[in-house]
Amino acid sequence: MKNFYQQSISEVLDILKVSPNGLKDSEVEKRHQEYGYNKLYEKNKKSIFQVFLEQFKDLLIIILIVAATVSIFLSNVESALVIFAVIILNSILGTIQQIKAEKSLDSLKSLSSPRAKVLRNGTQVEIPSSEVVVGDILYLEAGDYVSADGRIIENYSIQVNESSLTGESENVSKTTNTIEEENVPIGDRKNMLFSGSLVTYGRAVMVVTSIGMNTELGNVASLLKNTEEKKTPLQVNLDNFSKKLSTIILIICALIFILDVFRGYSIIDSIMFSVALAVAAIPEALSSIVTIVLALGTQKMAKENAIIKKLKAVEGLGSVSVICSDKTGTLTQNKMTVKKLYVDYKTLNSKDLDMNNDIEKKVVLMSILCNDASSSRKDEIGDPTEVALVNLGKAYNIDELSSREKYPRIDEIPFDSERKLMSTVHKVDDKILMVTKGALDVLINRVSKIQTSSKIKNITMEDKLKIENANKDFSRTGLRVLATAYKEIDTDKTKITFKEEDDLIFVALIAMMDPPREESAEAISDCIRAGIKPVMITGDHKITASAIAREIGILKDESEAVEGYELDHLSEGELKKRVEKISVYARVSPEHKIKIVRAWQDRGNIVAMTGDGINDAPALKQANIGIAMGITGTEVSKDAASMVLTDDNFATIVKSVSNGRNIYNNIKNSIKFLLSGNTAGILAVLYTSLAALPMPFTAVHLLFINLITDSLPAIALGLEPYKNNVMKEKPRNINTPILTKTFGKEILTEGLIIAACTITSFYIGLNTGDKILASTMAFSTLCLSRLFHGFNCRSNESIFRIGIFSNKYVWIAFGLGLVLLNSVLFTPLLRNIFEIEELTLNQLGIIYLMSSIPFISVQAYKFIFVKSAKTH
Repeated sequence: MKNFYQQSISEVLDILKVSPNGLKDSEVEKRHQEYGYNKLYEKNKKSIFQVFLEQFKDLLIIILIVAATVSIFLSNVESALVIFAVIILNSILGTIQQIKAEKSLDSLKSLSSPRAKVLRNGTQVEIPSSEVVVGDILYLEAGDYVSADGRIIENYSIQVNESSLTGESENVSKTTNTIEEENVPIGDRKNMLFSGSLVTYGRAVMVVTSIGMNTELGNVASLLKNTEEKKTPLQVNLDNFSKKLSTIILIICALIFILDVFRGYSIIDSIMFSVALAVAAIPEALSSIVTIVLALGTQKMAKENAIIKKLKAVEGLGSVSVICSDKTGTLTQNKMTVKKLYVDYKTLNSKDLDMNNDIEKKVVLMSILCNDASSSRKDEIGDPTEVALVNLGKAYNIDELSSREKYPRIDEIPFDSERKLMSTVHKVDDKILMVTKGALDVLINRVSKIQTSSKIKNITMEDKLKIENANKDFSRTGLRVLATAYKEIDTDKTKITFKEEDDLIFVALIAMMDPPREESAEAISDCIRAGIKPVMITGDHKITASAIAREIGILKDESEAVEGYELDHLSEGELKKRVEKISVYARVSPEHKIKIVRAWQDRGNIVAMTGDGINDAPALKQANIGIAMGITGTEVSKDAASMVLTDDNFATIVKSVSNGRNIYNNIKNSIKFLLSGNTAGILAVLYTSLAALPMPFTAVHLLFINLITDSLPAIALGLEPYKNNVMKEKPRNINTPILTKTFGKEILTEGLIIAACTITSFYIGLNTGDKILASTMAFSTLCLSRLFHGFNCRSNESIFRIGIFSNKYVWIAFGLGLVLLNSVLFTPLLRNIFEIEELTLNQLGIIYLMSSIPFISVQAYKFIFVKSAKTH
């Protein structure tokens, strides 16, 4: 069989059994079964059993297992079996944690997966790229990534970048023509589009010929096999900290081992105790708990319209000090409505047009023809500006479909952000007309004539001045303005180039309103209160941009607004000096955006930047947090961004910053809980060893404490409800380590209090002359006080201010821990296995009193000395 590029369009459609209405749902399901899903190679995931076995790779666990095994032969069977049981339970918890973290990360990937526009059941729909099947009719336009290999069936000046396959960075023009030759190199298959290519210009329709590993990109997918998920900077810092802390703990445990041997304890018991202490004290769960808290936080953000593509973005969000935002659709509603027109030297309201007036009807008709949008009762598809133009026609019963059938489009030059124009060619009776629309400042230099109600005449400087004054009047009131023009071209010329976009006939200005979102002003106010500078960056006119910026609170003084050309005359050093005094940038290019971001970064700021176009990708990558638009954004901008807004709303960015700060605080709370509790255990054991006192715990005690206090309470703290008062604080310096001296002092102080209470309980038990009772009281106090301490770590404020019951997960973790502890204390069999004494009511009272002292003292300090953020 011939290759697809050697076959005509009709032959390809016949072979793939594709109708003009696309595939039906039933056929799609069959093709999924036949061809699979449109995915490249994915690294084989480890089974749950493999993850479980990996929990035993840790050297300390291996030593502990060996020591416990030896103790069985020394007749200490019960203790050894309990150690085995606790190790297995810990391993199960570790497995659950790891699987949970992986699933959370997978769900984030699926949320940010690329989309594709296909024809199904006669209707154009958007689906995840992974669901594209062979035979799908795929629609592509500038900014899209091609999601499968396919044969072009309609071409509208499409150009693609195929560097992912060919290594050549130059754009490649495509065609629908059949290629006769065999064995044509990929770069010369001009009628084919390939998965992974980027559409840089124009648009096209293609039929999918291969997907997934059967694409040309799939042939080189082996290069992707060894990619690993990178850890976030916070995880790397914590891993490094954990290694240093582990070294210190191991030295302390070695010292305790030596002291115990010299004091007459058996080597096996000393090894088991020291290793168990190391296992309990080393915060090996730190990194995985951080991953879980980050992932759960980002899932919450996804429900609030912010999809985080990279976990490290969450850390950066809490430090954002500048938000550079587009105007249209982000700060405004992106619901364009035509309000006014300037035509035939008159300014008209859109509701007052006369369809019996030839020129006014021509304006409406041209607006529909030079347009890629569609508007039905159910759906509005396309750019909001173009939808507004279609709706203008609908208001006067000029139907888009019948108009486009009557005056068919035979060629086009698509819009691009550099040219700021769009042109289409139509057959109108026996004439060929080119219709052009775009920015007035570009179009005004390309017109030579003007259409009036009575004639077409040469345009004069006075005419241009009137047009520009009308444009200024519109812009002052926040209206967005498009200019329209046309010209007649040779009937034998059905293909046009940029050269034809000259010597045009001016027809009208069309002014439309895109009002600010209702929530924008409040979001801007929240930004300023949080120490974040909001900046508007737009391609619109300065007057229009300033009107909107002033209304929502970004612009205070006209001197804070500049136009893009002014940046061309500023060096990077000069812009760096001025950048803090500029709030609005109008008529900017993508290059200007990069310059603005760098100027802020050079002043030590963390910058969030929004973007939606192909040319925004460099600025999104330059920014600390690149934010792409989920509705209007191209696949290129989404790929370059670290965050995607599914509602294109500025308020969502501000909410995400708040969420980022809360997630970071919750991670700090989890870290404080783990480290202060572990510190308490180490200090208690170190004190009794140096004071030549009996061991306060057995190896089983330490492993049990580690089991019930290290995982569930730490994760529960990561689920602390988010607090609005974080937006009353200034942005966190991203270079400040999470473990500052102040934070370290808090951990050590709280660890000392818990250790002191544990040792006090130990002494009270020891005074009875019963070492086992002393150990029981120390074990119970340390375990219970750490459970109580979970409430202390919920916030810097007292829990009586933030709500005692506002975090149900902490209560669940506390309840489970209490049930497990009481099971050991009150079940005779478990008491025997754990080597503990039955406690009297008085002794239980002492344990609960000692355990509650850390909680009471920390809460009292916070209530008296830590002011509520609400009073700030």
